[in-house]
Amino acid sequence: MSIAAEVMQARKMEFPLAANGRSLPAERIGWLAPTDPGIGIDAIRRRYQDDGYVWLKGLLPRADVIDFRRWVFERLAETGLVEPGSDFSLGLASAGGFDKSLADRRLMSLVRSAAYEGFCAQPPLARFMDDFLQGISYLHKRKIMRFVQPGSPTATPAHYDLVYLRGGTSRLVTAWIPIGDIPAEMGGLVYLEGSHALGVKMEAEFKATSGDLSAEERISAYNHHMAEGGWISKDLPDMAARFDTRWLAADYEAGDVVLHSPYMIHASTTNQDRSRRLRLSTDIRYQNVDDEIDVRWNNHWSLGDML
Repeated sequence: MSIAAEVMQARKMEFPLAANGRSLPAERIGWLAPTDPGIGIDAIRRRYQDDGYVWLKGLLPRADVIDFRRWVFERLAETGLVEPGSDFSLGLASAGGFDKSLADRRLMSLVRSAAYEGFCAQPPLARFMDDFLQGISYLHKRKIMRFVQPGSPTATPAHYDLVYLRGGTSRLVTAWIPIGDIPAEMGGLVYLEGSHALGVKMEAEFKATSGDLSAEERISAYNHHMAEGGWISKDLPDMAARFDTRWLAADYEAGDVVLHSPYMIHASTTNQDRSRRLRLSTDIRYQNVDDEIDVRWNNHWSLGDML
């Protein structure tokens, strides 16, 4: 085990991780294994295949990520989301209310901006994905950026990504990028250990029972064979107990990138940051440009687009 991994294993969280009103018991929490991008692309691919994810430390320039975080919160400040007079790079949540409708509209503008496109397509990441995919990488147009307030009940339930991308190849890779430091208490992504095999099994079971569905319904996460919204469960402790495994968390830092399999089950937890920092992240999808592309992802992300 590397020194970094040993430090993570010994690390104690300030509070129990929680999601959707339920706390995760300590015995059902583990830590993601960090990976140095310098180990080489072949070793990185092997880890990805074995574990369903690879957490790449410092793949992107930290200063550039922090600068982009500042740019985003500067443009969301007029909504009342950010503490007035604070350093926008800190992303401190305002103690008062904010105009959610205006913030949502502004967020939809930001994900259509040249600055956001440039951040997602920056050369270090694009070059890496070309190598990782062993060809020309294609970045899906539909890209998601989220902010989460401290204390907000918002937490993404457990799911695997392929249920939203069934209209194209299954040889997809999701890149989840923390935009700023996101220690575990801030509620970044957690991964169900070993669950990429579970996702493959669940998808096979869905295909076996989908014969009564139309072609359109078979690619939809909202068909009547699926749970609400494509989620597997909102009860993270129950899932860990049911499959006798753990949820793996991490202290993410600006510059990190996590790649995960489209079958890897993941979720987020509640932002419990005592400094009242807003969690900001983006999740984007890559594939080889020569593989079939889900045409539903050829449009910009819009709230309520049912994907």
